[in-house]
Amino acid sequence: MKMVENLLGELSLEKIANLVENTLYEMKLNKVLLIHPDYTRQDFSDKLVPLIYKQLKTMGMKEFHTLNASGTHRAMSEIEIREKLGLFEEEFTFFNHEYANPDALVNVGFLSREFVSEKTLGDLKQPLPITLNKLFFEKYDLIIVLSGTSPHESTGFSGGLKSIIPGIAGPDVVGLFHWAAVLIGIPRIIGSLSNPARDVINEACRVAFEKIRSPIIFFNMVYEETDHGIVPKGLYTGSGYEGALKAYEMAVRASEKIHIIYLDKPVKKAVQVIGKNYDEIWTAGKGSYKLQKPGVIVPGGEIIIYAPHIRIFHSNKQMDKAIRAVGYHCKDYVKEFLKTHPEFDLNVASHVINVRGDGKFDPATRKEEFAFNVVLATAIPKEECEAVGLSYLDPKSIKKEDFQSPDCLWIEHGGKFLYDLKKEA
Repeated sequence: MKMVENLLGELSLEKIANLVENTLYEMKLNKVLLIHPDYTRQDFSDKLVPLIYKQLKTMGMKEFHTLNASGTHRAMSEIEIREKLGLFEEEFTFFNHEYANPDALVNVGFLSREFVSEKTLGDLKQPLPITLNKLFFEKYDLIIVLSGTSPHESTGFSGGLKSIIPGIAGPDVVGLFHWAAVLIGIPRIIGSLSNPARDVINEACRVAFEKIRSPIIFFNMVYEETDHGIVPKGLYTGSGYEGALKAYEMAVRASEKIHIIYLDKPVKKAVQVIGKNYDEIWTAGKGSYKLQKPGVIVPGGEIIIYAPHIRIFHSNKQMDKAIRAVGYHCKDYVKEFLKTHPEFDLNVASHVINVRGDGKFDPATRKEEFAFNVVLATAIPKEECEAVGLSYLDPKSIKKEDFQSPDCLWIEHGGKFLYDLKKEA
């Protein structure tokens, strides 16, 4: 399996087309499933997919199905999917993943009690079912999985097998890997190739891959987001389970050079300017996640999530209600909460901890102390922000010039890059 890498400049369409042709050659195809990233990922799917589609048609493809690997994000409209994939006139059948619909899922096995206990530091001690979208186990002549790689708060880096779990998974295994990540903590997880959350994903996928009936090829994108748009930087391919792991590792090595920004010293205030593709706090929370490496924000500092277009915590009413029920708190507070609410969604529990960041909780006094403050400058009203434990700032009051001092950080393309302190030589 050939791989393309270009970290010095833009990866040309010609190189991308050559890789597609070299990867998909000598296959006779009739029915193909494409699993793709959702609207929250700004990558070069719109450049890559038309080339894949064209190549597949030359190989005899008659049916082209697509599955939006949305995880627990909202569904995409047909217009959004066509724009995402760059397929405006082509014929295909599209599907949105329905993570909360049991009829759309199939159980393909379990993660053992011992494995679950090990990966959650003994916090969970029961076997958990591995549920995935039924389409993944239908008979196709080929399944193609697209993903993009950049630092990720719960899995170290995005991409690779993460497109399967949580991309097309059910709630149990999604909650498990998020919870495993929380117990280790964002500062240790984010920007790492191997970690307990990735172990959960890899093991669950290993079990699932024993049940699939189709050959599978992964295309792993690496890109840079600039003021002029998305610039393709690398594309890595692999077939089957082992191929997915190898392509992901190469993509991580490329992402490390592009998506991690090193600061000379800590900052007191950071403003994350969140783009329209993050349209709820569930995803815009990345603005907090990616500033949580030790020392980046001074003790008592402030992270401002600036997103005037955001009006909700989560587009799913049940999950939005759950977020409002628990609020945004540190890990020890939420673990205490779970003792009296054992059935609470671990995915939501992980989210609120991740956004709020490191802190301490005294169960006797019910008081919390945090390493930094998190402020929402969104369309969510002040009373609603404060009701869930976050601060509020009128987005109309924010001016870029107010954050240009050496102890402040104004971040365009908010939530896209991981910040860390320069290491001493």
